[in-house]
Amino acid sequence: MSRDRHEQDGSARRPLPPRLDPRAGRPTRSRGGSGEQSGQAAGRARTGHGATAVRVVAGLLSAFLLAGTGWGWYLGQVAAATVNRTDAIPSEGNDASANAGEAMNLLLVGNDSRSSLTEQQLADLNAGSDSGSNTDTMILVHVPADGSKAAFVSFPRDSWVEIPGYGEDRLNAAYAYGRMNAPDGASDEVRSAQGSQLLVQTISQLTGLRIDHYAEVDLLGFFELSGVVGGVEVNLCKPVDDREWSGAYFPAGVQTISGADALKFVRQRHNFGPQGRGDFDRIVRQQVFIAGVLRKMLSEDVLFDLGKQRELVEAASQALTVDENLDLLQLAEQMQSVTAGSIEFQTVPNQGTGEEEGKSIVRLEDEDALRAYFADLSAEPEEVAPATPEAPQAVDPARVPVDVYNGSGTPGLAAKAASALTAAGFPVGSTGNASSMDHDRTEVRHAPGDEALAGTVAAAIPGAVLAESDDAAGGTVQLVLGSDFNGVGTAVTPPAPAAAVEAEDARTAADTTCIN
Repeated sequence: MSRDRHEQDGSARRPLPPRLDPRAGRPTRSRGGSGEQSGQAAGRARTGHGATAVRVVAGLLSAFLLAGTGWGWYLGQVAAATVNRTDAIPSEGNDASANAGEAMNLLLVGNDSRSSLTEQQLADLNAGSDSGSNTDTMILVHVPADGSKAAFVSFPRDSWVEIPGYGEDRLNAAYAYGRMNAPDGASDEVRSAQGSQLLVQTISQLTGLRIDHYAEVDLLGFFELSGVVGGVEVNLCKPVDDREWSGAYFPAGVQTISGADALKFVRQRHNFGPQGRGDFDRIVRQQVFIAGVLRKMLSEDVLFDLGKQRELVEAASQALTVDENLDLLQLAEQMQSVTAGSIEFQTVPNQGTGEEEGKSIVRLEDEDALRAYFADLSAEPEEVAPATPEAPQAVDPARVPVDVYNGSGTPGLAAKAASALTAAGFPVGSTGNASSMDHDRTEVRHAPGDEALAGTVAAAIPGAVLAESDDAAGGTVQLVLGSDFNGVGTAVTPPAPAAAVEAEDARTAADTTCIN
């Protein structure tokens, strides 16, 4: 919907007050966005009392541990009792056009508010002053009904999108517009809920998916939570020096980061060198950090330490705000089969950066392309067909001796076929008539084990069928011409399988290769 149409129906976009504007009230240097992420995984542990399955679900940038005993139930109750709730799922404007079945779609949001940070924390994080409630991290988490895998799709904050009721703008403006639209005198909780609902509507309209659940983590929560897990391992291809902006300053190689360093790592979007991509590089860092959290959740440091499990659940639940209907134990149960290797991180399909209305933006692919992408992402897995034998590899025709027999009833056809086969590179042995002249189909007969030789001949004879025969000598193929024979073509070599096409920045949580 265009801006003109909004102006006609009286819902034209209003300018945001400075405190709510995602780009207002910031110092002259850019500080990047929040680094709040999410990760989800499952693992097992055993206690001294016997085989106790402990499922680690590092969902919503937290770990909710589901055990086969009362301990897991207890941890779930702790999380459910202490996590913050918000009315984030709207009653309208959140409809699915893609058939996602019983799958779950969760919108994970990082809130960049600094209002709860002390002056020392602001200084440690190189975060400047409070600039209002901004959503600079937005990730759609899709989990299929069988819980076999999960996809984390990142949306650049500057994505140019249609915001319902406000026309086109950058994606991270949706939350601010929603807060601004709350009734006069509304509490901050009500304003935040209004912001969350408009953001959910925007993402649903963009993707064609229904957003089932919402989770938000704030800057302070991330700061504290990353320390509770004992640090996260990341791998840098080269040293980083972004002290002027995000404060990130790291050597090359594998290293463990936590607390303020973790925030600086995921907020960096400057000083990547000539090939730097700004917010896209920051998204890669966010995805890599989430992957590190997942691996940490599956480590023995957590799986064998019940005290650490409780500490982690308590810290995570305090850092999170989720929608009113999200059942944490149910989420854990749905994701109990997910492993680091079955979680893939992607970036929403886009055409790169540009400018619109004087603003730096990210242009997404057109609506049809986006809907097709998310429909494919959310499609229910097809039933696996029974395995079929692989086609034999083609052989050089010069290495395939062929005896030709005429069973078509057409005089002289064997000699013509032999001449054509010789021209195609096949060595021809004997020629003659078949035992009968009433063959309707042309057959390529071969001894057991000579499937590759026969397949090479069949590829040069349109319509020919393969037939194993005890009469065929090993290493030699018999061509029996039928009435359907219409010539010899060029031997066809089966093409190599096409390489799979992955989304931009696609990587799994098990990937530990270095990033720039």
